[in-house]
Amino acid sequence: MEADEKNEEEGLLVQEDVYLTSGVHIGTQQKSADMKEFIYKVRTDGLYVLDIKKTDRRIRMAAKFLAKVDPSRILVVAARQYGQKPSKLFARTIGADIFAGRFVPGTLTNPNLPEYTEPDILLVTDPAADQQALREAMKLRIPVIGLCDANNETRNVDLIIPTNNKGRRALATVYWLLTREVQKARGEIGSDEDFTLTLEDFEASL
Repeated sequence: MEADEKNEEEGLLVQEDVYLTSGVHIGTQQKSADMKEFIYKVRTDGLYVLDIKKTDRRIRMAAKFLAKVDPSRILVVAARQYGQKPSKLFARTIGADIFAGRFVPGTLTNPNLPEYTEPDILLVTDPAADQQALREAMKLRIPVIGLCDANNETRNVDLIIPTNNKGRRALATVYWLLTREVQKARGEIGSDEDFTLTLEDFEASL
């Protein structure tokens, strides 16, 4: 209870060390100009560190936004191996559409493809790895939420969630929290305690 109250005071969705031990804040050794506002500091080994308070805030914003959209009109895309398990579980739990693995060109633009889908919103796990989906969403002017690392170009992402988008545990953490917060925003669960999925459920195996 005390920990919960402390989280409320700090305004974080989980205790700070959950973010820190999962490496959500550990960025890359390059930073893009787009991501400058989300960078907290640079470590002595040259890695850029992301501001977890901003990550936390953006997870809340994204969840509130997603909760208002018909879930069958949300498409989640994850080409990266470590993003596939957490994004699939997220999509399945909230009722969204998922494209894990290689994205078939034309999925959003070619009605003749069996994979063709018409989402109202796209969630990309990494704007660089998922750039084909991003390009197609841009053509169609579909809003894009993106998990963005320190080195990502974000000009085509409408809502940035700053996070390590390559780490296994980091991706599990962000998708776990997004799932919980979407369900809370929809009123499907009343509190964090009602959420039965664990962080480990979202973690890809090595």
